[in-house]
Amino acid sequence: MDKLIINSGAREKRAAFIHKGKIEQLEISRAGGQSLVGSIFFGIVTKVLPGMNAAFVDIGTGKNAYLHRNGLPEYIQSEAPDKEKKSISAFVRQGERLLVQVEKDEAGSKGAKVTGIIEVTGTHLVYMPSGNYMAVSKKIADSARREELRQLGAEMRMGAEGVLFRTSAGEALDSELIEEIGELRRAAGELFQKAVSLKKPGPVAERDPFVEQLVPLIEKMAGGEIVVDDPELLSELKKRTSKGGGGPSFSYYSGKENIFALHGADQEIGKLLKRVVWLENGAYLLVEETETLTAIDVNTGKFSGKSSLEETVLKTNLLAVEEITRQIRLRDLAGVILVDFIDMKSEEDRAKVAAKMEADLRKDGRRTRVVGFTSLGILQITRKRLGPSLSGTLTSKCPSCEGTGRISSPETEAFKLERELWEHRGALDEAVLVETTPEVKAVFEGEGKAHLKRLEDSLGFKILIVPIGSAVHFYTIRQFGTEDELRTKADNTY
Repeated sequence: MDKLIINSGAREKRAAFIHKGKIEQLEISRAGGQSLVGSIFFGIVTKVLPGMNAAFVDIGTGKNAYLHRNGLPEYIQSEAPDKEKKSISAFVRQGERLLVQVEKDEAGSKGAKVTGIIEVTGTHLVYMPSGNYMAVSKKIADSARREELRQLGAEMRMGAEGVLFRTSAGEALDSELIEEIGELRRAAGELFQKAVSLKKPGPVAERDPFVEQLVPLIEKMAGGEIVVDDPELLSELKKRTSKGGGGPSFSYYSGKENIFALHGADQEIGKLLKRVVWLENGAYLLVEETETLTAIDVNTGKFSGKSSLEETVLKTNLLAVEEITRQIRLRDLAGVILVDFIDMKSEEDRAKVAAKMEADLRKDGRRTRVVGFTSLGILQITRKRLGPSLSGTLTSKCPSCEGTGRISSPETEAFKLERELWEHRGALDEAVLVETTPEVKAVFEGEGKAHLKRLEDSLGFKILIVPIGSAVHFYTIRQFGTEDELRTKADNTY
C-alpha cells in the first residue's frame, strides 16, 4: 500500500512518498531556507541588458533577480508585429518599480529567476491579471467539458487577463468557477495595492511551499494512506485535497518516536547522500555531484550474469535506468546530468536504454529532456532547476577539502613540511617542535627514521615531532628553541 509520511512537528518539514516499501518522492522545507518559488515580490529594476534581453531586479533578498523580456506584461500584451525584434529596453527601464513572481530559486552565485506575469492560484483556477492567456488542463478527460470551459473562460476574461482551468475545474460547477475568478481578482487587486504602499523591495505575498508541494502529490494518489504528525496540517490538507470517495485515507500520528524513523525514511535519506548506490543485482551507480553538472557512472560490480555479455550489459543498464530516475527525483538533481552506462556495442541497445530513460523521466513532472548519447557513449540529460539539490539542502562544504570530497595526503603534507623546514636551514636554534598526524610523521621520518636523520644533518638542528590524531592530515611548526626546552614542553603538553 502506498503511503505519504509527513513530518511537520518541527521547524524542518519533511514528506516522503513510499511505494512498494521504497521512497519515490521526498520533499523538505526548512524555516528560513524554504523555496521562494511562487512568492510575489515588489522589486526595482537595477540594470537593463539589451544584449541579453534581460534585466536585473532588486527584490530585497540580497541577490538581484533575473527577469527576461518574455516575462514582462508589456511584452506579452504588445500586439506589434515586430515585437520579437525589439530589445527589452523598449518595454522596461532602469529604476522602474515592478511586481514579480519567483519562478526559480537562487542557486550558488545566481539570483532567483522571476517573471512579471503574476499567477494567483485558487482551488480550480489560476488567475493572471496580465497574462493574456487562456488554457484548460489536458488532464480533464471529457473533451466536451474541456470545450465548455474554453467558452466559459472566453466569457470570464476581461482585457488582458489570463485564466488557466486546473484539473479539478472539470468537476466544478460553472457558478463556482465564476465566483472563484471574482475572488482571485480581488486578491490580485489587494496585492497590487500592498505593493504601491511599499517603499523598498521586499515580499508582497509569500506562499507555504511545503503545502503547495504536497497538494499535487496527494491529488495523484488513487488510494493508500496519508499519515501526518501535525493536526493543523492534517486539517489543511484534508480541506485542500478533498476528492470524495476512492482517494487516500488520512490519519494522525501521535507517537513519541519520530515518524520518519518509524517508517525507515531517515535511513533512506542517509543513503541519498552517499556516492555509491547499489542495485538489486549487485551492480552499482557512482554519483558525482558538482556545481555545474552531475555525472553518474554505471558499474557491473558483483553482477556477472548468466547469459551473453551483450545481454548482461543491456539488463544491467536497463535496471540502472530505474534507479537513476529515482535518484534524480529524490536527490533533486538538475541542470546537466551525464550518465556513463556500461559500454553497449549495439545502437539498438542504446536506443532501448534511451527510450526507457525518457519514459521513466516523463513521470517526474519536472521539465526534463533526454538529449541522446554522445560519440563516447555518454547519455546527456537536462532537468529544470528549481532550487538546491538534496545534498545542497542537507550538507555544506567541508572546510578542509572545500567541497572537493578529497583531503591532502600524508605524503603531500610531509613534503610540504620538508620544504618549509629547508627555508630555516642554518638557523641558530638547536631544535624545532612540530605537530602532525601519525601518518604524516611516518612518511616524513622514512623507514627506520633514516630520512629524518639525513635532514637533521643537512639543516643543522633537531626536529622533534609530536603525533596528533586527526581525520585531516596536517602539520604545524610550533616553536624553535633549545632541544632541552622543546623536549620539556613536548613532555608536559602532550
